[in-house]
Amino acid sequence: MVVAVFITFSGNCKKALSFYQSCFGGLLQFETFEKEVDGYTEVPVVSGSLVSDRVIIYGSDLVHNEGRKVGNYMSIFLRCKNTNDRKVLIKKLKFHKDNFSVGDDDQKLIELTDAFDVRWLLYAPGSS
Repeated sequence: MVVAVFITFSGNCKKALSFYQSCFGGLLQFETFEKEVDGYTEVPVVSGSLVSDRVIIYGSDLVHNEGRKVGNYMSIFLRCKNTNDRKVLIKKLKFHKDNFSVGDDDQKLIELTDAFDVRWLLYAPGSS
């Protein structure tokens, strides 16, 4: 099963998708503006994608007029092969994240928030 999501990163899309590539592997592609845009430190990503065997993540630096609001309105659900597969993924997703806790490894569903404030729900079928 492959998951596909779209995330607005508001200025760090290239960095975020590159980070996710280190977690999931896959092919990165970016479409950017041809010149700098006011309010951005780098040339913004209009559309970026990471396509891997496990997940497809589309993203952009362009934000809606009301701005990007971090909250619990979105989580990415990913079914892991087993608890060991999930443990490997958790270690990758917590890279450079302080105060990273996932709770009890024996639960079927574990929620975590990565360094880019993206919430993940990791399901492992063989758990209690």
